[in-house]
Amino acid sequence: MKLGKSSRGAVALAAVVVAAASGCSTKAPESSGGGGAAADVQTDVGIEGTTIKLGVLTDLTGVFAALGKDITNANTLFWKDNKVCDTYDVELDVQDTGYVPQQGVQLYSGMKDSIVAMQQTIGSPINTALAPEYEADSIVNFPSAWSKTLTEIPGTGVVGATYDVEIANGYDYLFKEGLLKEGDTVGHIYFEGEYGANGLAGTQAVAKEKNLEVIEAQIKSTDQDMSAQITQFKAAGVNLIALTVAPGQLASVATVAESQGLDVPILGSNPVFAPGLLQGPAANWLKTHLYVASPVSSFDANPDLLKKYEEAYPDATPSLGVVVGTGMSTIMKQVLDAACENGDLTRAGVVSAFNDLKEVDTGGLVVPIRGYELGKSPSLESFILQPADVPGGAKVLEQAFEGEFAAKIAG
Repeated sequence: MKLGKSSRGAVALAAVVVAAASGCSTKAPESSGGGGAAADVQTDVGIEGTTIKLGVLTDLTGVFAALGKDITNANTLFWKDNKVCDTYDVELDVQDTGYVPQQGVQLYSGMKDSIVAMQQTIGSPINTALAPEYEADSIVNFPSAWSKTLTEIPGTGVVGATYDVEIANGYDYLFKEGLLKEGDTVGHIYFEGEYGANGLAGTQAVAKEKNLEVIEAQIKSTDQDMSAQITQFKAAGVNLIALTVAPGQLASVATVAESQGLDVPILGSNPVFAPGLLQGPAANWLKTHLYVASPVSSFDANPDLLKKYEEAYPDATPSLGVVVGTGMSTIMKQVLDAACENGDLTRAGVVSAFNDLKEVDTGGLVVPIRGYELGKSPSLESFILQPADVPGGAKVLEQAFEGEFAAKIAG
């Protein structure tokens, strides 16, 4: 089954509910729209009347708080304006993990009996910690994370290329632009855990193909001062700094590199940048040195979304997490619409609809997704962005493309 941006009807808001009785069959109201709800739709958990409840485990207070707020706000805004099968409203149960895996596990335990699926789970560590639960509960989940290990969890829909493919596409761009050459030395700073390890795997794969020397520097997500790592890289004569970290570490890297005169490009995985960094001391350095491989484009391609978001959240400084959140919500709508039209909004029915996704089209919000196959990157493409004084804080240097390393790395 192919599900495109025009294949499903419009969608809208929500209200608080408890789980429907297990295995029940509910008579759906007649739809007023074009491909409305099936006359008789099977449900079990997370639906009461015409309200569907989805879970959100996000980061509102940890290292990815800025990204988490924008993704979650975008999820909320999308479901205010959209319905499933022109009939069902969607309510989000939003909980803050603080990017702490055990907190995520505890919060999921409290919500799992009242939700159909997970609209968002932020962070590879939290997703990994919850993998056994998600599989046991037959939960469809869209992670705000791109680690390849997440593709091995049934029902988990990574929203773009995995980190190894993504950063490899970044390398491809730098080689083509003459910013890096075969045999160069790369210093890669990365978080311990799945996020950092998968980004490093991309660097290692490219290094093998291009005879790069790689200096590895693993850090904890709580480490903020990158002086020692940059000093080491300068002494080694690196030609590139690669990062699979958070915006706080990027700010330190840029500030220290500038102060030490380490005038080399910086390549980052998509969560590394937040537009708030352009208000700090590293702003000018980032605008000329940072290249970000990303699953989404800039607001230039989505001006209506930006306007709508700013009207809803006038005090926010929108990041491209808004585009990520809208894209993942769009895919969830396609899944729920398909399950509804199949007459089966049980968890098993939602998983079945998810597994049938092929050539997913989000109208350009997210890179093309070829489908969800266990252990494989859902996409081979990435955008290349660079910080700039524009809404969202980044401009597009290269439209979505598949680099020369992507297919081999993706499996």
